[in-house]
Amino acid sequence: MLILALETSTDFGTCALWRDGEVTERICPPGRPHSETLLPLVRDLLAGAAVGIADLDAIAFGCGPGAFTGLRVACGAAQGLAMVAGTPLLPVVSLETMVATSRPAPGQQVLALLDARMGEVYLAPYRPGSTGCPQLLAEIRVQRPEAIELASLAGWHACGNALTAYPVLQEKLLAAGLTVEAGCLPRAAVVAALAAPRVAAGEGIDAALAAPLYIRDKVAKTVAERLAEGGKA
Repeated sequence: MLILALETSTDFGTCALWRDGEVTERICPPGRPHSETLLPLVRDLLAGAAVGIADLDAIAFGCGPGAFTGLRVACGAAQGLAMVAGTPLLPVVSLETMVATSRPAPGQQVLALLDARMGEVYLAPYRPGSTGCPQLLAEIRVQRPEAIELASLAGWHACGNALTAYPVLQEKLLAAGLTVEAGCLPRAAVVAALAAPRVAAGEGIDAALAAPLYIRDKVAKTVAERLAEGGKA
């Protein structure tokens, strides 16, 4: 089974090829827009594996939440490639890939925390699945770090780049009795691994139905909001 996976929901953009359980992953060059680098990287990845678009069984993409522009890049590229290949699409939630990458202790539930910028965090609670696919326990939210309620999360494991983006949040989590793992980021190799059992089960959507998972409908703060916080217009 061949699955191409794309993930550009953060600055760390990747693409990966799943071939019967073995994954080859490439990282987008830093400092350049994913819109410029992703598709050339995909071409190199497929060429290096001697795989054509028509050989793919499915295309998976990180649907979000994450950076608005990055989500559109992965979704648009996945749609275009799926139409050419005639394959189904598998959207995979970015927070889910972080949980699958994390290393909680046995029995620990996981709070995924992704930097949403604008002083906010995307977050969702998960139970690690026995088959490797995390189970979402409640809706995905976007909140300011200081508003996150931790009273019921003692003993949980927290993961994601929001812990680095907001050091005070990491201190708050530790004080509340959570373990933390700041290095987890969404990446295409994990997108492919999570998509594989779904592809095998015959899941997938038509390319025309693919859409990013935004959670928040604002891209940037208004001038008034920036001024109110002591910033510049």
